[in-house]
This record gives sequence, C-alpha cells and structure tokens, in this order.
Amino acid sequence: MSVRPADLGDVDAIVDLELVAFPLDPWSEPLVAEGVAGRVPTTSYLVAERGSVFVGHAAVSVVQEIAELQRIATVTTARRTGVASALLAAVHDHAAACGAERLLLEVRDDNEAALAFYAGAGFAEIARRPRYYRDGTDAVVLQRFVRMGE
Repeated sequence: MSVRPADLGDVDAIVDLELVAFPLDPWSEPLVAEGVAGRVPTTSYLVAERGSVFVGHAAVSVVQEIAELQRIATVTTARRTGVASALLAAVHDHAAACGAERLLLEVRDDNEAALAFYAGAGFAEIARRPRYYRDGTDAVVLQRFVRMGE
C-alpha cells in the first residue's frame, strides 16, 4: 500500500467515498476538486492505494502551528487493514513538514470505533462541541502533538 498526494484523477473516487463515509455531510465534487487542484491554500489531500486501486483519502489543513485533520476515510473493503493508520501517518508527516506543532480533529462522540482508533494513535480529548453535527450529536475535539520523524 502507498499514500501519495491526490491529483485531479482522484476527485471522482474521493467524492464517491465521501458519499459512503459521510452520508450526512459529504463534501461536494466542486469543493473536493478545488482542494485537490491546490486552490485552497491551506488544504492538502492524500490518497491511499493498494497497487493502483484507490482505498482511502485524507484531507488536512495546516495554518501556522496548527494542523487539522478534516477528513479521513477508507473504502468498506479496506477497513481494519491499516489504510487509516497509513493515511494518519502521512497526515502527521505532512503536518510536521509544514511546521505544525499540533494535529487536531473532531469526531462524533457516538463513534466508538473512531475514538478508539485515535486514542490508540496518541490523541487526547481537549474539548467537546455540543450539538456540533447536523443531527445534534456532540463533537469530541482531539489533539496530538506533532514531532518531526515520529
């Protein structure tokens, strides 16, 4: 498996995965295309592939010392196979290379699998956002410090 920067040929696969992974709030094709094309200066997209087959994506925004993992998703058949871990490691490396000191993210407080995944990756809860999601679910804000070479 490999992780690389997304290119315009990945937009359709990213948008299709958005619909599956985030059915209540998928990012649109124009939004993804703008980000992948580099027209959103702070945001970068990464894709994971097995051979030449798309198996996941991540979007990260870096502004000065703060990086924010905005999205991470894997195709259903690739879940629990290390794809998300590889994407998260690539996000961390990107954040470090951009000079970020902290990596933040939000996750639904009812998403036990994601909370366990992030805890295992060294994230700690720093805040909660009541009724953050469209359906009224709270968001848990998680943080991990970024260090070069980790």
